[in-house]
Amino acid sequence: MSAPHPHAGDPVFDLHVGGKMEVRSTVPLAGRDDLSLAYTPGVARVCEAIAGDPSLTQHYTWVPNTVAVVSDGTAVLGLGDIGPAAAMPVMEGKAVLFKQFGNVDAVPICLDTTDVEEIIETVARLAPSFGGINLEDISAPRCFEIENRLKALLDIPVFHDDQHGTAVVALAALRNALALTGRQAATTRVVISGAGAAGVAIAKILLEAGITDLAVTDRKGVVHSGRSDLTPVKRELAEMTADKTGRTGSLAEALDGADAYLGVSGGTVPEEDVARMAPDAIIFAMANPTPEVHPDVAHRHARVVATGRSDFPNQINNVLAFPGIFRGAFDVHATAITEGMKLAAAQALADLVGDDLAEEYVIPSPFDPRVGPAVATAVANAARRDGVARR
Repeated sequence: MSAPHPHAGDPVFDLHVGGKMEVRSTVPLAGRDDLSLAYTPGVARVCEAIAGDPSLTQHYTWVPNTVAVVSDGTAVLGLGDIGPAAAMPVMEGKAVLFKQFGNVDAVPICLDTTDVEEIIETVARLAPSFGGINLEDISAPRCFEIENRLKALLDIPVFHDDQHGTAVVALAALRNALALTGRQAATTRVVISGAGAAGVAIAKILLEAGITDLAVTDRKGVVHSGRSDLTPVKRELAEMTADKTGRTGSLAEALDGADAYLGVSGGTVPEEDVARMAPDAIIFAMANPTPEVHPDVAHRHARVVATGRSDFPNQINNVLAFPGIFRGAFDVHATAITEGMKLAAAQALADLVGDDLAEEYVIPSPFDPRVGPAVATAVANAARRDGVARR
């Protein structure tokens, strides 16, 4: 018997003993005939066929249904830069979520480098083994350049889930919250706190969805072009958001009269600031494990409240999005994941709530069996509309 592990008796550690996943064969290997088909000499015929027509990889390997979950460990959950070894349990978790909720095979890959060029080169060289790349827990602003350049280099979907998965689910929940409170996107004033990966992606998808009055804040207040400390990413963000309406100032000032607050910052918003929001306000405090506004506080001033946690209603959880998005992309052998595909995923999620829409139900549960298939179908159809489907 093996020695007990250092944290024996703790159910979380007990579950993680030996990791959370394994590789299993899908074919029999009971005797010589099986071996001759699955390996030598039979496998040589398949290799020669693929050498003559590389597209046959799509039929005779696991590649088209397999995603690489790639991290450098610099922005892991709410833990920050904990390194590639400590990131592995999260990447394993991501892989099992892909399988459970999208029937997508996934391989966790934690890279021992934080250099942008090395990450891009490594992923590009690994790409022939995968049908898609899911970037995970890579810190901003490096994550933006890494994703953009890999998208340009590769003809398979590249998706930074911390950006786009969060954005898709937040938009779905917001669409239903707007419907519940009788608001229209074009006349709704939204404030986002946090100008990192998730904040930037949420801002972009909300603009695509018709929100026009949008301010994003960081530690120094509203991100606007009048500031001299903006990175190129934040300058572009300012031009798309606060510059359009002339909004400046602090988060507290931005919240005064705002209809909706979306938090992806990890900070804390004082109750007196939340109290100045518009009647029937919407508060999505998505930082984990501590929301920017505790739900008990938020409910005193808002009609619809959501968090990133599973122990409160309306969980904004990326697992609602990424398995179905990759499933849909893989089903049509898509070359990329477009804005149209992300918007379609958000609408599919919002539509699942249907007539059951209520203050504590603006987004479906991750365990709703309809989620993965609905998102996959919507994404596949959008891929065809956007001209990125190869079948």
